[in-house]
Amino acid sequence: MVQAPGKLAQAPAVPHIVTELPGPKARAHLEFDSQWTSPSVPRAYPVVPVRGEGCTIEDIDGNLFLDFNAGIAVTSTGHCHPDVVRRIQDQAGKLIHYSADFYLPIYAEMCAELARIAPMKEKCRVFLGNSGTEAVEGSIKLARFVTKRQYLVSFLGAFHGRTYGSVSLTASKAKYHAGFGPMLPGVLHAPFGHVADLNWFDEVLFEHLVPANEVAAIIVEPIQGEGGYIVPEDGFIQGLRRICDTHGILLISDEVQAGAGRTGKMWSIQNWDVEPDIVATAKGIASGMPLGAFIARDSLMTQWGPGAHGTTYGGNPLACAAGLETIKLLEGGLMANAKARGEQLMTGLRAVQAKFPSVIRDVRGIGLMIGVEFDGHERAAAAEWACFQRGLLVLEAGKTVVRISPPLVITEAEAEVGLKLLSESVAEVAGV
Repeated sequence: MVQAPGKLAQAPAVPHIVTELPGPKARAHLEFDSQWTSPSVPRAYPVVPVRGEGCTIEDIDGNLFLDFNAGIAVTSTGHCHPDVVRRIQDQAGKLIHYSADFYLPIYAEMCAELARIAPMKEKCRVFLGNSGTEAVEGSIKLARFVTKRQYLVSFLGAFHGRTYGSVSLTASKAKYHAGFGPMLPGVLHAPFGHVADLNWFDEVLFEHLVPANEVAAIIVEPIQGEGGYIVPEDGFIQGLRRICDTHGILLISDEVQAGAGRTGKMWSIQNWDVEPDIVATAKGIASGMPLGAFIARDSLMTQWGPGAHGTTYGGNPLACAAGLETIKLLEGGLMANAKARGEQLMTGLRAVQAKFPSVIRDVRGIGLMIGVEFDGHERAAAAEWACFQRGLLVLEAGKTVVRISPPLVITEAEAEVGLKLLSESVAEVAGV
């Protein structure tokens, strides 16, 4: 079901700006933050959120924003969904932490739910961690362990995380590797998205670089996130499955950003009716609580034993409580809402594109995972800032794309307000 509006969600349809942005309290906080936090943390624009509800964020100065980035596609059920809040509060009164080295009932319950909704027909098992990068790390460890092979293939434009294994798979921006080499050995990067790109495997990889029987896994974001919200051609994902089946290679679907109902289906790979061998998930699967997981076929997961992989905080009871409620809400109407509101936004955004064809090159996506491609980085960055100044929070992806990834509770009225503000922002950067 879609969240009923509360006090913040009942705010005026147009975001309410009471100060210039950033406001005085925000500017003071930015100065404080600059003294104590690691400068490695990327900051898109100076929003200082202190409260949220549904698709609305309130900043430290009392400004209200319409959130079309959802904390980078994390708050799938909206900010502070009352059902999720109650579930967390109830669990917090019982048990906040106990390591997964022991038999936590809620840990097993969360694993069983993820196995139930997995995009594989056969029985699956689940390992719970804290984040997407951990889910990816565990996935590639399992793949190497069970295949006894060393090589991993990911894609140009991919983003899989920032720890050493996952950042080695990442190829969206060179700066993610700068100063940290050497990367994890045995990683190769393929071209992404076109059916013709699949020829690279036979004509380049297997012919000139490594034999197919030494490749453990191909890991793919079915829709690339950081790389620019790129939707592959029909036939591309199916082609990867055929290559894997032919050569005994495992197919890992990185669903960290595109999964958890964002495309209108639980997993984005289901848009192509393909079953992976392993699924990595995080972000929206627990509505903002730190939970990551990798789901694998039972025949794979049962090949390693105690101590092969572990975690201290992964599967924390509070995160599991949020995850269980999130799945309930996704299946209870939010995936359907993602599809309907996604169609509404795509129609509206294409109308904006038609009005400003020299500024917007493309509008693409599935469900509430939509990319608006501008005619250069400068215009994309300017559009992001212009949206912020109007009270709409969007976020760049890649060099030229602004991503639209609101919470799945977004209403028809909120979508229309967002379209209006985005259109005004595009007009500003177009000089109209």
